[in-house]
Amino acid sequence: MVEYVTLTRKAAAEATGTAFLLATVIGSGIMGERLSSGNVAIALLANTLATGAALVALILTFGPISGAHFNPAVTLADASQGGVRWREVPVYIAAQVSGAFLGVAVAHLMFSEPLLSVSNQPRRGAAQMFSEFVATFGLLSVIWGVTRRRSDAAPFAVGAYITAAYWFTASTSFANPAVTLARAFSNTFAGIRPADAPGFILAQLIGATTATLLFRRLAPALPKSARAVIIPRDETVFLNPNEVKADGPLTGREDF
Repeated sequence: MVEYVTLTRKAAAEATGTAFLLATVIGSGIMGERLSSGNVAIALLANTLATGAALVALILTFGPISGAHFNPAVTLADASQGGVRWREVPVYIAAQVSGAFLGVAVAHLMFSEPLLSVSNQPRRGAAQMFSEFVATFGLLSVIWGVTRRRSDAAPFAVGAYITAAYWFTASTSFANPAVTLARAFSNTFAGIRPADAPGFILAQLIGATTATLLFRRLAPALPKSARAVIIPRDETVFLNPNEVKADGPLTGREDF
């Protein structure tokens, strides 16, 4: 028996995956800072490796359900090419943002930090914002480029790119509006001052748009691969034949 994967399930996957991503970013930052005895390079290395590894695992886990965007910039770019229905976009973004804040809270609880705390970590200036443009432009370029031919390799490509971008960008590559908002409420190693977050988010959205426009020129058939961003989503799942309602089989359309 077949049941359509509902928007509710996609949103749950996006929220859960983004929560784990933020728990990884914040938690590994706290752990790295505590164990590195003040050595910022070692703390950043720990933060980087944990984030890159978690991305691969989370995309492989939740990708078949929602595509594993975990990022409003990716969702908007995908919707612009027909990969996600526009009516689904607000739900995706709400799930990503709420999941991001949940992940921050979970990390703080694990390390006995306040549930949420306003960050005082400055990340200001044109160089930082340009870094976010570059980081997000690169991320969307990797996603568009890889999913066209090798969607099965996308989790590893994304994880590898973010691992590298932590080090070659001055901003340490947030590349994600939901991540940026949530990290503004973590006064830890991975935080960002709320006053600096709008500039980061604007740069991220411009970077994602620019990369998408570029790949529309490089690969005119790009919309054909949009359903595979970041990895192909299953539109159906198979149920036990006994899982039926009294008035007939589940269709999955009752949720939305």
